[in-house]
Amino acid sequence: MMYESILYSCTDGIARLTLNRPDRLNSFTAAMHAEVRDALDRLVADDARVLVLTGAGRGFCAGQDLSDRAVAPDGAAVDLGASIEENYAPLVLRLRALPMPVVAAVNGVAAGAGANLALGCDLVIAARSASFIQSFAKLGLVPDCGGTWILPRLAGNARALGLALLGDKLTAEQAAAWGLIWQCVDDADLPAVVQSLAERLALAPTRGLAATKSAIYGAWEHDLETQLRVERDQQRSLGYSKDYAEGVAAFTAKRAPRFTGR
Repeated sequence: MMYESILYSCTDGIARLTLNRPDRLNSFTAAMHAEVRDALDRLVADDARVLVLTGAGRGFCAGQDLSDRAVAPDGAAVDLGASIEENYAPLVLRLRALPMPVVAAVNGVAAGAGANLALGCDLVIAARSASFIQSFAKLGLVPDCGGTWILPRLAGNARALGLALLGDKLTAEQAAAWGLIWQCVDDADLPAVVQSLAERLALAPTRGLAATKSAIYGAWEHDLETQLRVERDQQRSLGYSKDYAEGVAAFTAKRAPRFTGR
């Protein structure tokens, strides 16, 4: 597929997917969703070990491009649920299930579905000038792209409701202080910080990272006894892996490990 709305590359195990509609603050259209799906389909064949998701220009993603939706004669949008079912829900689930870390490099405003897309990634690094806005309330809508599930788990009910009901701008610094994101850095430092993190993850034992990601997300739905069994099963499987053997050998020999597992 020739991409018009995104940029995609994969080098040295680092896949980069850039939402590339800067004139529209990288807001989503049906065509962009199709291109993102195609790029995600390429990750395994491209031997990706980490995915970096970011936006072009001055914004990360402004959510849905409202001009791309069908509108009824009275001005009301038509069947907004179809877009969730066909595009946003599969995208969120796909990113969560990827067997590799997903890093969101939030370079500017992340609004609506764009905010929740970023917050749904595994690690979020945001430029100091970036912000997160739950703009749905101002349109008479409910937070989508997993927002009603992600926000209370990250911020607690009080803050989740404040963000969702008021639609106020949350700065990157405040998001970091509240624990919604991993790190807030100076704008000029964002590319280098993200690159360093991506390189570190690309050299890490990917299979173990994927298992850790799965176990932590699954823990939200389990009691302690169930989760202890999950940990047992994961350790049992990983204990037979080449990466574990390499990690032990490298530790014993006091050298850097060379992980190859997928």
